[in-house]
Amino acid sequence: MPARVARVDRGAADVITADGHLHVQYAARLRRATVDDPVALPCVGDWAALRRLPEGRCELEAILPRKTAFVRGGVSRDSRGGLSGDSQGQVLAANVDVVFVAEPAVHGTDFADLGRVERLLSLAWESGARPVVLITKCDLVGEHLGGLLDDVAAVAPGVDLHAVCSITGEGVEVVRGHLAGSRTAVILGASGAGKSTLVNALAGEYVMETQQVRAGDGRGRHTTVHRELIPLAGGGLVIDTPGIRRVGLYEMSQGVELVFSDIEDLAESCRFADCAHDSEPGCAVLEAMESGELPERRLESWRKLQREAAWMARRTDARLRSEETRKWKIIHKSVRGRGRP
Repeated sequence: MPARVARVDRGAADVITADGHLHVQYAARLRRATVDDPVALPCVGDWAALRRLPEGRCELEAILPRKTAFVRGGVSRDSRGGLSGDSQGQVLAANVDVVFVAEPAVHGTDFADLGRVERLLSLAWESGARPVVLITKCDLVGEHLGGLLDDVAAVAPGVDLHAVCSITGEGVEVVRGHLAGSRTAVILGASGAGKSTLVNALAGEYVMETQQVRAGDGRGRHTTVHRELIPLAGGGLVIDTPGIRRVGLYEMSQGVELVFSDIEDLAESCRFADCAHDSEPGCAVLEAMESGELPERRLESWRKLQREAAWMARRTDARLRSEETRKWKIIHKSVRGRGRP
């Protein structure tokens, strides 16, 4: 029996079927198949096959191949500020057509975290879904909204950008338009970005709990503690997610390049085809930064995500790991040789 996974608990899931909602346990075969691969575990948005047992209850027998998948890497920071953790990923949502990157408009000198927008857009492009950036709580910045939208548009080339206020309804119908044709969307962003409030506005009723952000620093509380697929009465489905503090890249191929297409375009004019945009002569990227055409912050963000993507690739690709090990063996051997009398 076909079903759509709406919520996942440990070893069980809530699913939507033609007969309504069901709570089902994982079949033993599925548990064995996913024990060593977290990416293969059922996640919200998955299409699944249920098996009806003789006693009448159903088990989640298998997960169908995913059309799209939003996967974050198992990357964390160690006590010295370096990258640590394992290379196993976690699927946040599957079979989504649209990824809404929700970035709140806030008071202060910096009205948006542009680095966070770039990171989430990289993962959104990599998922295979279409990213859309939403500047939520747009009523908070007043006359600064135009400048904020310009800043975000500069780091989101080729991406639709909308200002939204779920309380007043501004922009909500525009967001709803991205769900036409029964599309599925996932909303991603930090705690306090207004994700659950937007879901309630789209649903036309109170379906997700919300809280106020802290008055002292404007930071949000983790109100949503699980991912959940919510069918909307007007058509379409939306996946609400807990606030994301940090998202590691996972098996990047083109995500970073698409987000930084302006740098990729500049790189075509560099003197050397393998230019690293560090100190090479004739580097068009560095020239653009020195002239003010390319912000230094954006180049540093590109370098950071490129390093992280390469780090994750080395951990997940045996060939790259072998090459990296061989390279350092040669370096160490050379250093030891020079040190001998």
